[in-house]
Amino acid sequence: MAAERQHHNVTLGILTLAGTAFALQQTMVFPALPTFQADLDTSTAWATWVLTGFLVSAAVTTPILGRLGDQYGKERMLLISLGLFLAGCIGAAAAWNIWSLIGFRVLSGAGGALFPLSFAIIRDEFPPERVKVGIGLLSAVFGVGGGFGIVLSGVIVDHVSWRWLFILGSIPVAASIALVHRYVPESPIRTPSRVDVPGATLLAGALIALMLSLTEGERWGWTSAPILGLAVASAILFLLWGLVEARSSSPMVDMRMLAHRPVLLTNAATLVSGFALFSCFVLVPTFVQAPVSRGYGFGATATEAGLYLLPTSLAMLFSGPAAGLIGRRYGSKWPLAGGMLIVSIAALALARAHDEPWHVVAASGALGIGVGLAFAAMVALIAENVDATEMGVATGMNTVMRMIGAVIGGQVGAALLTAQTIGDTSTPAESAFTTTFALSAVTALAASVVALAIVQKPLRRLVPARAR
Repeated sequence: MAAERQHHNVTLGILTLAGTAFALQQTMVFPALPTFQADLDTSTAWATWVLTGFLVSAAVTTPILGRLGDQYGKERMLLISLGLFLAGCIGAAAAWNIWSLIGFRVLSGAGGALFPLSFAIIRDEFPPERVKVGIGLLSAVFGVGGGFGIVLSGVIVDHVSWRWLFILGSIPVAASIALVHRYVPESPIRTPSRVDVPGATLLAGALIALMLSLTEGERWGWTSAPILGLAVASAILFLLWGLVEARSSSPMVDMRMLAHRPVLLTNAATLVSGFALFSCFVLVPTFVQAPVSRGYGFGATATEAGLYLLPTSLAMLFSGPAAGLIGRRYGSKWPLAGGMLIVSIAALALARAHDEPWHVVAASGALGIGVGLAFAAMVALIAENVDATEMGVATGMNTVMRMIGAVIGGQVGAALLTAQTIGDTSTPAESAFTTTFALSAVTALAASVVALAIVQKPLRRLVPARAR
């Protein structure tokens, strides 16, 4: 009933808490990977799967749960997503070996759906003039929480057991579940259709094969039979998925929606920007922790390395909502294009000047401004160009594009660090960092150009495809 619906600011506060909880858990494991390896007596490869399993699971479950939210209720699916996330956090805290830890992290990955579901709730519940600002704030939380996660993780890893990463992480998740159930209203907008099991199965298979090939390519060898096989399998499954969805009377993802020019170009810019952003985020802590004896780096501890990214998080807290205000006045493509241009400048600055700590801190702040503008604008552009009944799955697919780009960026950065070393050692050379930062600058500039090509069009009303 309308009388029971909370003020939209209450809803936004609760969704922001939930988003922060997920963002913290996504990045808190970064500094702890060596600790997992030593404490659980495993290899570097399997320790890395604590992160990889989480990313693969999030990529697969995000669009599926987003679509189910469009069909059966966004608040209901948000509670399910958070419930799986909480179970994964509690299980990870009690993990008895590396396999159980990986398994519980895979379960936690289902929490990734809370972002598209939350964006859709904002679209449904907020006054039209507040939608972009709300989306901007929630988008900023993704980066802000991620930055603070690295800082907090460094403190925990340096002083107490790694299990506290998940114990402390589960508290805001549990609080979010209680608050969402009590205060967040169920969406009145539904997509009256059946569950597209073939489409969901094919998309899940294609994403699993793609993410595995991207995350394991460096270790298994990019030309090895398993990686090539996974790449081929992913391509075939994506092709079959497209054919099935195009012929379905109630597709999981409407292919016409994905092909709609503003949506297509926004997703393309998102993919490229994910590459640029993740390579910077991964490399900055690695760079500053390098011993000064190498001729670069500052010998920072895990805690200090996280602090170098703190300006990024603080800047995003303000630039995300600012993107909503700019988009409302001039159109959302402008904060996207401007944000990626700022990211390009920041990455170029890191490539050219990194001899003093303040160089990195200044570039980190500029990076946060650009990322906050771009992330918020991406979701706003999707919201402007799809029907309300497609909002969950559309923003879910946009999130997947960002994840894929991020994994590619991380892998390219790792490959360059391995390829460019000091002499005959395995120690990365300074040129590996400068090359990767420069490459990030180029890709961010490309994303800015793609954003400028986006032409705002009236909201496209989608109708189900005819059964054939």
